[in-house]
Amino acid sequence: MTVVDDDLNWRIEQACREGWPAAVETVADGWLLRRSGGRIRRTNSANPLRGKRGAPAKVIDAAESFYIGHGQTPLFRVPDIANELEAALDQRGYQPEGGTIHLHAGINDLAQVRDEQVALSQVPGEDWLAARFRMGAYDDTDRRVFREMTGLIVGDRAFVSCERDSEIAALAYVVIRDGLLVVESVETDSRFRQQGLGRKTVGGLIDWARQAGASAACLQVVADNAPGRALYASLGFNRELYRYHYRRKPHEPR
Repeated sequence: MTVVDDDLNWRIEQACREGWPAAVETVADGWLLRRSGGRIRRTNSANPLRGKRGAPAKVIDAAESFYIGHGQTPLFRVPDIANELEAALDQRGYQPEGGTIHLHAGINDLAQVRDEQVALSQVPGEDWLAARFRMGAYDDTDRRVFREMTGLIVGDRAFVSCERDSEIAALAYVVIRDGLLVVESVETDSRFRQQGLGRKTVGGLIDWARQAGASAACLQVVADNAPGRALYASLGFNRELYRYHYRRKPHEPR
């Protein structure tokens, strides 16, 4: 890995983290312990920070104390660029889950997709939130957490939606951090898939980001999400940077 690639990877780590902020964040031995409650892993896991990090056993002890102290199961988000905990997590029985890929593209390498039916706003309206909760099958806690999260976002942001039959059928949001467009929460209602709505919504956000001055774009996609990866490839997200997965502490026998 070159110095340039390493710098880009860590810039993207920070931008994606800030694109989905957690309610509580505490630094311990070079790791950011994030906590929001609910089921969303990204805001309820330990994430590595750039630079020097502590010895694996010490890091894991600190994270376990933090999460167990708040009644949560310890969870680590482990990217390829900071995988020094893997052996120690194996020894403690932590199980892997949720393999995800980071994709990247220069803003001028992305497709130009414009559709007048795409609605864009700087804040999520109640109809946008209701559609997001419906498509994601959110429970009451996840609804509260997601509302709070969107209120914590700092910097330029946009929420986009596309309607069919007088209701929101597809949506997404983006945040610009450090010149990077971070694409988040891309969803299409199962009743309206295979109609190009995901391409229209993300394309509308890319168009907005160009005008807002973004120089590049990035996103995270679950590794086995073939339709999602095909969508992003069609838009020009053809460069894979690095992957990450989660490691969850097993339940202790009672």
